[in-house]
Amino acid sequence: MIDSPQREDLRSSSDSDEELPVFDFLQPRPSTDVASQKAPKKPEVNNFNGKTAAYSSSVLGKGGSADVMMISSDSDDDVAYVPLAQRLKLRQDSAVLTERNQKGSSESEHLLALHKERRSTPEEADDLPLRHLSASETGDASPTRTKATKRSAEEIRASREEALRRRQARERQQQDREALKQEQERQKAERRALVEAAKALRPEECIKHMVVAVDPALLQLEGGGTLLASVQALGCSCAIEKQPLPRSVTWARQAPSAQNDAARAPEPHVVMQMMVEDFVTLIHNYVQEERHSGPACSPTLTSWVREQQRRHPDKRLSLAVVELESYFRARKSQSQKRLRAAVAGEEAGGGKEKKKRRNGHAEKLPEVSRVEVEEAVVHLQLHTGVSVRFLSTWKEFSDHITMTTKAVAEAPFKRAREQTGFSFYLESEWAGGQRVDKAGKGLLQAWKRQIQQFNRVSSDVAAAILAAYPSPQLLKKAYSQCRTENEKLSLLSDLLIRRGEGVTSTTRRVGPELSKRLFLLMHSRDPEQNLDASL
Repeated sequence: MIDSPQREDLRSSSDSDEELPVFDFLQPRPSTDVASQKAPKKPEVNNFNGKTAAYSSSVLGKGGSADVMMISSDSDDDVAYVPLAQRLKLRQDSAVLTERNQKGSSESEHLLALHKERRSTPEEADDLPLRHLSASETGDASPTRTKATKRSAEEIRASREEALRRRQARERQQQDREALKQEQERQKAERRALVEAAKALRPEECIKHMVVAVDPALLQLEGGGTLLASVQALGCSCAIEKQPLPRSVTWARQAPSAQNDAARAPEPHVVMQMMVEDFVTLIHNYVQEERHSGPACSPTLTSWVREQQRRHPDKRLSLAVVELESYFRARKSQSQKRLRAAVAGEEAGGGKEKKKRRNGHAEKLPEVSRVEVEEAVVHLQLHTGVSVRFLSTWKEFSDHITMTTKAVAEAPFKRAREQTGFSFYLESEWAGGQRVDKAGKGLLQAWKRQIQQFNRVSSDVAAAILAAYPSPQLLKKAYSQCRTENEKLSLLSDLLIRRGEGVTSTTRRVGPELSKRLFLLMHSRDPEQNLDASL
């Protein structure tokens, strides 16, 4: 029952204000998780000046915001009023609980407990969201986080191992790139060195890389200055060094990019200048040993050279004798004067002493003839392979050293040019081939060269065959017109070969041998057929 004053107040308030109750249903929730749903809070009734107050029932969630506003009034009956919003929430929670029960998860038991707590007293409903939140954080989320933590550690370990492998792979790739780069640079340097070395072997460049080493004892002789000037004028380098063989000249080839003497490649050629006195003495010993059966203890020219070759096996020795003609002239003059003195029977005291002083050096040497010198030199060449060069003046000796320097410098280039891969020598015009244009010009010369490839076939023989049969097709047609095999073999035998012109001209026939070889060339099917009957 409501008291009359209160009724009057209510009536007056309703008449004055005309306010209507406002209901908020199904306010949007911040989270879809049922475990974190907001629980209903106990409604509170406050009276302000006897007027009807608004009772707000709010379900506190994680955000603490009001979900449902309820309007109630004082009544005589104590029956609890359940708002529509709360009933809808309970129905929604029941549907979610049924779905979780079907899944059989542990969360369904928690929702069931939540449903029971919502049906319990309103005072216990305030603590429900907190308990639910703590349960969801401690009971449900903890195994998942622990599992995630374990998986993260394994992933971290795997990622570290993968990063280590990638770093090692990058390091290996970097090392491989560096090694490849170094190898490419090395190959490039080698190719550049080969190109420079090949360029240095050319005739116009090779002399610049030669070093001529001259023994100091050679420069002290009469033609030392002339020799040094000739070598320097040649354009090569000159070095004054003591040589293993006295009064000798050696050569060395310097690398194109070398700046020091260690990069020199010594050449085996050695030219030694022999004094006339030493040479004549060795020749005289050879004559005494060979002809007069003299003592073998004295060295001869051949034995002395063999001893030098034994001491220096890597050298190719050649000898140069200067002014040997002066010795022969002096010996001839002395013999003529002795002959005149013996015939005339006169003796000139002062003049004789003067001539002795002038030719005394020649008289001290043993007497050898030109024939004996030539015999000794031939014996030397046959047994040792060493040649001897006789020079009249020191200027000729300087020119000989200059020409030898050029020959030594150009020797590698000439050897490389001669390595054609053929076992026979090819002249320049043969190696160049025969050009044939589109009009057929040059075919006649090509057919002539094909005939000249036979052994002992000269240009005159080929010209005689070419005059009778200008092409291989005509020769083949002539063979087809022959009836017997012997006729084919002797088809070219009677062709005349003319040599020379005019009165001195001669003629001869091709002959059956060459005729047979040409027939075998045109008709043989055996690739191993020997066309030369003399082989």
